[in-house]
Amino acid sequence: MSDDHIKMSKTTPMQVVSAVLGGLLPPLIAIILIVVLVIKIQMSHSSAAPLNMDPKVVDARIKPVGDLVVADLSKVHVDMTGEQVFNAVCTACHTPGALGAPIFGNKALWAPRIKQGYQTLISHAENGIRSMPARGGNPDLSDLEIARAVAYMANAGGANFTPPAAPSAPAATATPAAK
Repeated sequence: MSDDHIKMSKTTPMQVVSAVLGGLLPPLIAIILIVVLVIKIQMSHSSAAPLNMDPKVVDARIKPVGDLVVADLSKVHVDMTGEQVFNAVCTACHTPGALGAPIFGNKALWAPRIKQGYQTLISHAENGIRSMPARGGNPDLSDLEIARAVAYMANAGGANFTPPAAPSAPAATATPAAK
């Protein structure tokens, strides 16, 4: 074995300081960045407005999506006009163009449908087509109401359909006088 010792070079104070800073500074920067991130997250949550517990606001938040309507079956059905049917049933899809429905009054969207003919459009409205449910989703609509609504919407889109008139009341039959 050799008695010679390996000589190490002398380290200067500047090298010691550089080594200490190089070893401690990056972890210290990472810790500071993490603390700043956590503080920002906490501040964003704590500055949120508290829930408004006003009874009117609470009622508005928990309001049901739909209403239950109980129909009186003994009530006489009065046929609506095409505009009334549109406003009550059809406007939900045909005003915004939901699910590809032709937008009310848009002649470009209605032109290909008008070319199919009035009876075809009535059939589509009664039986449903693509995303449109039969009778626009309202089974209580009569055939007359559907035909009127189709004429109303198609005419607004450039057609010249004549909506059907209300059927005339049956004539009163004369009964023979009792003898």
